[in-house]
Amino acid sequence: MDTISEGISQNRRRFVGAAAVTVATAQLGLIGPAAARPVETESVPLPANKPGTNTSFGVTKQVDAGVLNVGYSEAGASDGPAVLLLHGWPYDVHTYVDVAPLLASVGYRVIVPYLRGYGSTRLLSSKTVRNGQQSVIAVDVIALMDALGIEKAILGGCDWGARTVCILAALWPERCKALVSVSGYLIGNQQLGKMPLPPQVELQWWYQYYFTTERGRAGYEKYTRDFARLIWHIASPKWRFDDAIFERSAAALDNPDHVDIVIHNYRWRLGLAEGEAKYDDLEKRLAQAPTIDVPAITLEGDANGAPRPEPSAYAKKFTRRYEHRTISGGIGHNLPQEAPQAFAQAVIDVDHFS
Repeated sequence: MDTISEGISQNRRRFVGAAAVTVATAQLGLIGPAAARPVETESVPLPANKPGTNTSFGVTKQVDAGVLNVGYSEAGASDGPAVLLLHGWPYDVHTYVDVAPLLASVGYRVIVPYLRGYGSTRLLSSKTVRNGQQSVIAVDVIALMDALGIEKAILGGCDWGARTVCILAALWPERCKALVSVSGYLIGNQQLGKMPLPPQVELQWWYQYYFTTERGRAGYEKYTRDFARLIWHIASPKWRFDDAIFERSAAALDNPDHVDIVIHNYRWRLGLAEGEAKYDDLEKRLAQAPTIDVPAITLEGDANGAPRPEPSAYAKKFTRRYEHRTISGGIGHNLPQEAPQAFAQAVIDVDHFS
């Protein structure tokens, strides 16, 4: 991964002290974790910076965590309140390349890992099942938090990452201070996944059905980048990303386990691939659609082309202080990269909820 510019690195180091956080708060119009604030706060608007200001994170770090050696990027003071941000498919850590410095500049410690099957994250053993079922990715994140000494964090996610942070908040609320989820409550249920939907809705899931066939698996393996680019366009029809932005993230799909894990993920959802027995109890709990008892903000882009539930369908799943925000301006599925200020503000605001 490219090394971040020295100027950005210096800015991050500059905001370590509490006094510097105060300066950053005044400059950016943000309410940071170290700033004085009333119990009830109003959202403070971020500056209208153009997304794409930052070209990369710093050097990728690696740590053994559970069954993985996890590649991750980190920004901000090591003793700041922790924020874990999780990407989805077919994206990577650069979903948060503009979000991370905003949060780091006001005192947060921001961790952005590659999920299993992406980037420099590797399974430690060749004998480990290349498993993509929903609970195992959440277990990976708990192991990462343990490895990094993070007891509790604000969790944010998009796509697979949104599903994972919802699972973490539902099953391990003691590890989740607050939650930001793009497209809301995404915890899955294999039995519901077997129920037919109206044809127009089913059409949106064409790739899921394609992946159930051996032709689909071979096609994804052969045309991984072409497939990812198509999904980017469909899911974010108004996002005008260039070749450099796409290729920067597409490199993460070259992971040797990527195809196996993606195919298993989508086949498992439809009950066409077995999960691992050791996760059965977790999946049984998730199949009950558990409520989420931590402060939460859900986000949706006004031009999201991907299948997703309506906010009214999941609002009651959040039992603590909760807010939904629809982000306007042609924002698609990869919301944190397309609207980083809105996502960063949600993280800061939900921190005030708790």
